[in-house]
Amino acid sequence: MTGPVVVLVGPPGAGKSTVGAVLADRLSVRLHDTDAALEAAQGRSISDIFVDDGEPAFRAMERAEVLRALQEEDGVLALGGGAVMQTEVAQALQAGEHPVVFLDVSIADASARVGFDASRPLLLVNPRASWTRLMNARRPTYEAVSGLRVDTAGLTADQVADEVMAWL
Repeated sequence: MTGPVVVLVGPPGAGKSTVGAVLADRLSVRLHDTDAALEAAQGRSISDIFVDDGEPAFRAMERAEVLRALQEEDGVLALGGGAVMQTEVAQALQAGEHPVVFLDVSIADASARVGFDASRPLLLVNPRASWTRLMNARRPTYEAVSGLRVDTAGLTADQVADEVMAWL
């Protein structure tokens, strides 16, 4: 099998980057965070890309990066929260070629972990309502593309990684 050892999906604040780093360390592989990769490639934040170029342009960049990473990255892959909502990405994840884990989180935990600020462009207006709306729209897709769902409520990154490692 080529591609990532495991792919992490979930909403903002689920812990994809944090848990991904723990898993990468345990598995002795690299973590590839698609949002961080886009920021590095563009030389600006995701928020700035949204503001300057618009969401459709960001989504096109994101889709290209995720599809590339699914073919070329061989470590732990952490996807941006909305990546799975793009048809091509969802189809690639559902193909069964990659182990996909949905890190589930409540709004209370997500808010405590990341806060809802200007770095989260889709959450700028009424962040709690926006997060809930996004999560309600995305949950069926997160569940459809993943082979494991981990409820991260009250768990440390190490405890979440334990569950993922046991599944892998």
